[in-house]
Amino acid sequence: MRIAWFCIPAHGHTNPTLGLVRALTDAGHEIYYFSFEMFREKIENAGAFFIPCDSFDFKMEDKENADRVGKDQAFAVELLVSSTLALDEMVTEKICELRPDAIVADSIAYWGKLAAMKHGIPFISSTTTFAFNRYSSRYMKHGIAETLKMLFSMPKVNKQIRRLQEKGYPVKGLLDIVQNDNDTNTIVYTSKYFQPCSDTFSDKYHFIGPSIRPISDNFEKKAEKTIYISMGTVNQNREFYRNCISALGKKDYQVIISMGTNTDHFDDMPDNIEIYESVDQMAVLSIADAFITHCGMNSASEGLYFGVPLILFPQTPEQGAVARRVEELGAGIRLSSIDEAAILDTVTRIFGDKSFKQGAEKVSESFKNSGGIKEAVGFIESIGKI
Repeated sequence: MRIAWFCIPAHGHTNPTLGLVRALTDAGHEIYYFSFEMFREKIENAGAFFIPCDSFDFKMEDKENADRVGKDQAFAVELLVSSTLALDEMVTEKICELRPDAIVADSIAYWGKLAAMKHGIPFISSTTTFAFNRYSSRYMKHGIAETLKMLFSMPKVNKQIRRLQEKGYPVKGLLDIVQNDNDTNTIVYTSKYFQPCSDTFSDKYHFIGPSIRPISDNFEKKAEKTIYISMGTVNQNREFYRNCISALGKKDYQVIISMGTNTDHFDDMPDNIEIYESVDQMAVLSIADAFITHCGMNSASEGLYFGVPLILFPQTPEQGAVARRVEELGAGIRLSSIDEAAILDTVTRIFGDKSFKQGAEKVSESFKNSGGIKEAVGFIESIGKI
């Protein structure tokens, strides 16, 4: 089976796919992965053929553009259309050359879905976030102001839709692009239990559980209670880190902080605090008793996989949806503020109430009982035989 695979230039959307890509290539299938140079090594190590998209006028790589996308729907659609059309000639040429049996695309890599529509190829959505429909979308809080702004922007959106139609893309409106319905073959990297409103999705949605890579470096547990703190690769909230160090320093806890490229220098570091630019997150979570997290889907899923209760500090609407679901399932507490007192009080509550640990372990069990990569491989192979 020959598969064309599309993804956005983001670690959180690429990394979960690599285990599945490896399983498919090990099974003898050919994967042609359309991505970006920063991911070439990972993709090729998974056994796929890498097809670079960097040399095109692909504006979604620009961080300023990415920041604006969440605030301006008309701009987001223009960016999507311009990026799709920038890749159109290359993608069309490759699709005609490869003649893939199926196209797999990240749920936000809409140009992959559009290519499948244009060329009449079976499509599978790869969803590394929650699956969203009109029921689960209530987890993403969009106010009346955003709704009105969207309605006023529709003439601009329709102009962008016409640009796609002129290039042979059979789309009638925005929903054709951004919405997966119950007839869309979809792989979701979470469990039915963790997925909000999972009973509203058809059997074309396969909830396979998170993609958890093996531990490569062991971490030594040095205290009865170990706290892991990570706000992802982007967040640089220096005050937050300072307050965590001040609140938790010189306590009986072992505190491991993955701070990314934060350049702050902290003098007189307490002996119980360990700061790293990056860590083997699986190794740390395997010994952790609490995880202070920004609630990125991958990080939250990894913590819960190891049965670690979460202290929730979301920064975006998507992360807010993850935090809300964790709270609903009793697997964590939202941080009320970044004040030292609030941080210490929340840690104390997590350790003092066993129900949070039990809630996290229940989610962990659901992950481990999902079909995993084996189910996803079988699902993709069945699509290729249609």
